[in-house]
Amino acid sequence: MNEILEHIAHEFQTPFTNPVLVFSLILLIILVSPILFRRINIPGIIVLILSGVLIGPYGLNFVENNSAVDLFSTIGLLYIMFIAGLELDMNQFKANQNKSLLFGLFTFALPLAVGYPVVRYVLGYDFNASFLTASMFATHTLLAYPIVSRLKVSKDEAVAITVGGTILTDTAVLIILAVIMGNHEGTLDAAFWQRLIISLAIFSAIIFLLVPRIAKWFFTKMENEKHSHYIFVLTVVFMAAFLAELAGVEPIIGAFLAGLALNRLIPHSSALMNRIEFIGNSLFIPFFLISVGMLVDLRVVFSGISAWIVAGTLTVVAIFGKWLAALFTQLVFRYRSSQRQIIFGLSTGHAAATLAVIIVGYEAGIIDDNILNGTIILILVTSIIASLATERAAKKMVLEEKVLNQDNAQKGTSFSRESILLPIANIVNFDKLLEFAILIKDKTSENPITILTVVPNNEEAEANIARASSKLEDFVSQATAAETKAVIRSTIDQNVANGIARISRELIADLIILGWPTERGLMDKLIGKKMQRIIKANNKVSMVTHFSRPLATHKRIVMAVPEFAEKEPGFELWLKKVGVLSVELSISIVMNCTKATEEAVKAEIKRLKVSTPISFKPFNDWTDFASLEEYVKEEDILIFVSARKESVSYLNVLPTIPAKMEKHFIDKSRIIIYP
Repeated sequence: MNEILEHIAHEFQTPFTNPVLVFSLILLIILVSPILFRRINIPGIIVLILSGVLIGPYGLNFVENNSAVDLFSTIGLLYIMFIAGLELDMNQFKANQNKSLLFGLFTFALPLAVGYPVVRYVLGYDFNASFLTASMFATHTLLAYPIVSRLKVSKDEAVAITVGGTILTDTAVLIILAVIMGNHEGTLDAAFWQRLIISLAIFSAIIFLLVPRIAKWFFTKMENEKHSHYIFVLTVVFMAAFLAELAGVEPIIGAFLAGLALNRLIPHSSALMNRIEFIGNSLFIPFFLISVGMLVDLRVVFSGISAWIVAGTLTVVAIFGKWLAALFTQLVFRYRSSQRQIIFGLSTGHAAATLAVIIVGYEAGIIDDNILNGTIILILVTSIIASLATERAAKKMVLEEKVLNQDNAQKGTSFSRESILLPIANIVNFDKLLEFAILIKDKTSENPITILTVVPNNEEAEANIARASSKLEDFVSQATAAETKAVIRSTIDQNVANGIARISRELIADLIILGWPTERGLMDKLIGKKMQRIIKANNKVSMVTHFSRPLATHKRIVMAVPEFAEKEPGFELWLKKVGVLSVELSISIVMNCTKATEEAVKAEIKRLKVSTPISFKPFNDWTDFASLEEYVKEEDILIFVSARKESVSYLNVLPTIPAKMEKHFIDKSRIIIYP
């Protein structure tokens, strides 16, 4: 009995040495802490950091900093930066890249300008120590980004420019670190700059030229091997981080740039994106936040009055510098107060690059114990403030968005209760059809995507329904993996078109998405009969689709829109959906239309607040397919907006369009929209 008790006591000696016990404790904290403290409105990020303080070597000493903790912490940090790059709305980022540059300048220069004289003349440090410490004020870590992601405000322009500014300011600071180290070691010569520039150029070429090509090839060749996609993505992230280190910058830069490189190939609403976020937010990122807390040594606060002065000064200067940058950004771009607050919240947290700068400086003897300890306190305080400010601002932005949606609902432009119907005729390629529906579905709508199969009314009807339902279960799982609800609906009817129309009315469906008939050469006949019967039997916005390649590998949307299309019912719905598809795939739209339609589209895009780059070409000759054939490229999605008979935009040539598309664009992705 004594031996058993001694064995148990040995296992629970602090710090814990059993890796299973350590991992179990950390998982228990990740599970329980946010649940317990949510009742008193303390953000989960703060709870995890404080939990790290409690169990760390300077607290109860349950867990010490070892190689396993360092590994998971590094993975979590890289994950935060990777997700930030992956979730960045590239269309919006490109449209606002000048704003990101200006914010990056503000959040880099202002803290540096405020911090240097304070450290140099108030705290009395030399040039190298003062400049290095001041540059630390300019860095920030996106500690609070999981809050923004969870509350679904990551697409806001203020968030986009903050994320963009993060990489600019952190890169600049880490280059300054390299320069100061070179100056301190006496190696700051022409060869130093030559090595730095060449290595960064090679690294950038690999990330932005080679990685996207490899990823595109992999996702195309391994389209059905869904489990391997996530492993491939992780491989890219960590290889990019390693290559960044080889190039002379921090691994976080490589992880962020890997996110940017893969951004267009991983749609934001895809199952792969959901897996990436789920594993990161559930395990790796919380592990990193706990490890940040484990670095905090509260004993330094009681080590003397000088520690209080240095820690207090560093913290106040760091917070004031970031607040000043957020204020300048708000004034220049005329942002709302909630946008200023979210910029401040996201850019106030200090951890990754801050630690990198200070620890390297400390090990090199440039800075002393007081600045090191003061920086640890700064990390704790700014982490708490960043979390509180971001949570408050994000909730305020969500409320503002709800008010906007209510206004749109009163104007008849709300999509919050939309219903999408997917009739299935052929199970081949239906996964692409479902993926398309998932991408364009309004994320605020609680209504599921309905997968419909219409079975002929005969003696085998019941058996056919059972077989159809069992085959479609895999597609429900596909939707669930992307956190989208899908349901199977089977019905019996003598006529497929009537069955689809009847169910669409029962569901009050807004949109019907149909697969393109697969029999080549019979398109004219099929569309003229089967498809036109379906279109004619319902009055819903309908899309007939065919995708020749994985959706994420397309580069552009090319549209042809008839005159007066803006006057048709359903105009705003199909325009919104095309805009959402463009945002999800991070590709641009080229619209061929008349001048009047162009003006109407511009006005509607602005009102719907769809952040997509769209250009226009004059087009009114629907008999001239040769010009479009030369213009449309292999990786384009070609969209024709048709019209129903007796509608204001109907043209006699429109019924022949499907057959012409089949003839001229047989190997290209194509969609026909019937308003």
